[in-house]
Amino acid sequence: MSVFEYMHKQGHEQVLIIQDKSAGLRGVIAIYDTTLGPAGGGTRRMVYNSFEEAIVDALNLSKAMAYKYAAAGVSCGGGKGVIIVNSPNEKSEELYRAYARFVDSLEGRFFTGMDVGTGIQELRWMIEETPYIFGLPETKKGAPEDWAPTSYGIMRGMEACIEEVYGVRSFQDIVVAIQGLGKVGMPLVRYLYERNVKKIFVSDVVEELVKYAVREFGCESVPPDKIYEVECDIFSPCALGGILNDETIPKLKCKIVAGGANNQLADEEKHDLLLYEKGILYAPDFVINAGQAVDDQDTAEPGGYNFQRAREKIDGIYDRIKQIIKISKEKKLPTQKCAYMYAEERIRKIRALKQVKLTKTRIPRW
Repeated sequence: MSVFEYMHKQGHEQVLIIQDKSAGLRGVIAIYDTTLGPAGGGTRRMVYNSFEEAIVDALNLSKAMAYKYAAAGVSCGGGKGVIIVNSPNEKSEELYRAYARFVDSLEGRFFTGMDVGTGIQELRWMIEETPYIFGLPETKKGAPEDWAPTSYGIMRGMEACIEEVYGVRSFQDIVVAIQGLGKVGMPLVRYLYERNVKKIFVSDVVEELVKYAVREFGCESVPPDKIYEVECDIFSPCALGGILNDETIPKLKCKIVAGGANNQLADEEKHDLLLYEKGILYAPDFVINAGQAVDDQDTAEPGGYNFQRAREKIDGIYDRIKQIIKISKEKKLPTQKCAYMYAEERIRKIRALKQVKLTKTRIPRW
């Protein structure tokens, strides 16, 4: 399938195939939709099996970012950058500065930040060539040192789910099972602990992380292959994607699934429906885990980052999860499907407003 065929199929606005031979750069920048504002999305540096695989990844990820921002109520479109390498160790200042010049050539249609293979050092190289970068810690003055926006947003989304299922927002009688104790899972443990959660079960393949959670927050450890079977109120996947599947869903003994992992449903349509039919309330992953994307995007606001404003935006995850639950109940449809409908409706409404404005301001031909 050609690039144009992929674009036509998914509805992308623009795809850039980029190269700088002297820097060893090969890559793709995909812009899905800019109806809501400039496209935002991280830059991924990976080894791909083929050029086609890299393009498909960029297209899929940029579309996912558009839905994430739309559902988050942020005035930002969806984009993604991909740098193709032959080895995970293939990175340099020249590589990233060459890539950043292509980002700069888009003149603000695309803002980018961290992703797999791209961290703070890489962003600092890139900002030498373009201002269209978000996520640098020095741009987030005023945020507490322990601020974890994704984890905070998940906690707020959990509150919406608890209120729907149990009629309360307090965690005092709630048992949570968290899979994965990395950059999202461990801060989530802390946020829940601070809110007097009744009990937290944790699992991770890294034993030291589990020991830390047990020691510092009184968690109870569970072997990774047993975490699905824990009797709890909330199962929170915060590790790998695709973990909700034909094998694991039947094992779940919870009323709510709400976690930070991306692409949790192995087959979106099939497993969204399976959870719905099982009576488990699923918090759509791209809605509940949008905290970091929202926080990073705030650095691009006029006047720069404002912690209070960013946190208020992330607090809105509570309301958005509630709205998606309402749509699900009214239409008798699974929540992930309703989340896409919710995001698409926002894009549609803003696109209609812009078309009206263009019609009113069009200069007539004489």
